[in-house]
Amino acid sequence: MPSLKNLLPAGGSAARRLPAILLTAGVVLLALGPWWADRASLRLLSEFFYMLALAQMWNLLAGYGGLLSIGQQAYVGLGGYVLVLFGLKLGLNPFLTIPLAGLVCGLLAWPIGLLMFRLRGAYFAVGTWVVAEVCRLLLANVSAFGGGSGISVTATLRGMPAAWREALTLWSALALGLGATGLVFLLLRSRHGLALTAVRDSVRAAASLGVSTRRIQWFVHVACAIGCGMAGALIFITKLRVSPDAAFSIDWMVAMIFIVVIGGIGTIEGPLVGTLLYFILREQLSGYGSWYLIIVGLLTVAVMLWSPKGLWGSLHARFGLELFRVRRNLAMDRPRSADN
Repeated sequence: MPSLKNLLPAGGSAARRLPAILLTAGVVLLALGPWWADRASLRLLSEFFYMLALAQMWNLLAGYGGLLSIGQQAYVGLGGYVLVLFGLKLGLNPFLTIPLAGLVCGLLAWPIGLLMFRLRGAYFAVGTWVVAEVCRLLLANVSAFGGGSGISVTATLRGMPAAWREALTLWSALALGLGATGLVFLLLRSRHGLALTAVRDSVRAAASLGVSTRRIQWFVHVACAIGCGMAGALIFITKLRVSPDAAFSIDWMVAMIFIVVIGGIGTIEGPLVGTLLYFILREQLSGYGSWYLIIVGLLTVAVMLWSPKGLWGSLHARFGLELFRVRRNLAMDRPRSADN
């Protein structure tokens, strides 16, 4: 009988494939959630993955692009109102409005970027928040969309079986969360990712090396708007009601910042760790009322003081852990000589 060692491919390739195999198995298991999880678990999983998508988008924008925005809730809210327009008013399947929300937010990010990129530093951050507030006020005055009190989108799901709706919600959230993570990974593995991190570290130095700093930041700005817009449409499919105060709430931004700062800004793994911790704290402490917010705030301050790189950054520095290898090994990438 052959030994296990003889069955494994030579050169340790099986060990290198193991993370990919485990990841694939995990994704398949999650995708089969409608057949093994109850309704409450499905909703929690959906929420986890769309919050992961939001966190990865803000991490890409601030952690890798160096664009400290505090107004990404603008695109979350706009995504929700795309659902109202195309799903409720025009009768489109609500789940088909998710990619449409990304398209609309991406198109709107172009003129918004024209204004925002004239600002620098704190002015840029405040400017993004002002844009979100302007969007909230404008839509609060559109009576066709319910004005300031908002509008129910329950009619968009009428006639759809509950089980099918829960399954589509989970699959959409999985696509957004895993897609956002994969997008960041592939971008950072490319030459554009190298240019992006160079711009983050020093705009002048990157420009002196021939990097088109405005173009790469513009690309990241639009890409993050698309991701947040799609997540926004999905969020309000689950909430069944869209109102200006809820859609453009600063709470979305606070959650993104908390997740990324706690997990580790400027790392792909950080938002994963941060999102997991965010939901653990919420589930365990939400019954404590305002103490929940106090504890979360104190934890955030403590991490920023004693672990400025976040929890994953500290783990990586201490143990060398790395789930997503974005730095290329030049020795491995170098072509082998004929003698080898």
